[in-house]
Amino acid sequence: MNQSASVDWDLPAPYLALVAVAPTDIDAYDHVNNAVYMTWFDSAAWEHSASLGLPIEKCLQLDRGMAVLRSVIVYLRAAVLGDTIRVATWLLPADGKLRVRRRFQVRREAGGATLARAEIEYACIELSTGRPARWPPEFRERYVSLDEVVRAGETLAPI
Repeated sequence: MNQSASVDWDLPAPYLALVAVAPTDIDAYDHVNNAVYMTWFDSAAWEHSASLGLPIEKCLQLDRGMAVLRSVIVYLRAAVLGDTIRVATWLLPADGKLRVRRRFQVRREAGGATLARAEIEYACIELSTGRPARWPPEFRERYVSLDEVVRAGETLAPI
């Protein structure tokens, strides 16, 4: 789902994934457990990659994938059972050889409160060996930051 509606996101032109908080997401404190956010980020990244023409099947065929190197997450407010969540993601400038970064913003659909922000850095690996590998041409063509994201990102506060 790639519609930014009329919400002011941290960056322009987000890819948006919709999530309904499930009972299994809730921990003993009656809110979404922090580990669930990583699952949401992963799902949004996969959806976005597929929309760019790089679904899992293509990655398997190329014997290439993006593995997480580093994650930074700031939790601002709790999500609770019954919430509908929008997870926005953007591709940030990458080296075009091995690495790419994604920015994420999690908002509650009702009221639009930002619940979390994250930045995750990925490295390309050869899936059959797990070793670092250069991007294939398909990655270089598709994992590209939008110009408006690059411009806006210059003034974005770090996570």
